[in-house]
Amino acid sequence: MKLVFNIILIFLLLLAFVPFFRNFIFHLLVGRKLVKEQERIFRAHQKQQEQKTRNGVRVDNTPPNKDQSSRFGGGEYVDYEEVK
Repeated sequence: MKLVFNIILIFLLLLAFVPFFRNFIFHLLVGRKLVKEQERIFRAHQKQQEQKTRNGVRVDNTPPNKDQSSRFGGGEYVDYEEVK
């Protein structure tokens, strides 16, 4: 019984204070499922993209260049009167 307690205690101490061991245990328990889920989402996204291109609709969203200055420099201040 004392041997089992010592093994559990050593295991808990390793988890608490050794990052390499903690990362390894995390990878064993959760890492594979995360990778599988990411692959599933990636495949679903690819399938959705293929359907969009088959339908003839393709939208490329490109952010505006930050180098180009916009003609709109902001609004002007407008006085207002409060109506009761």
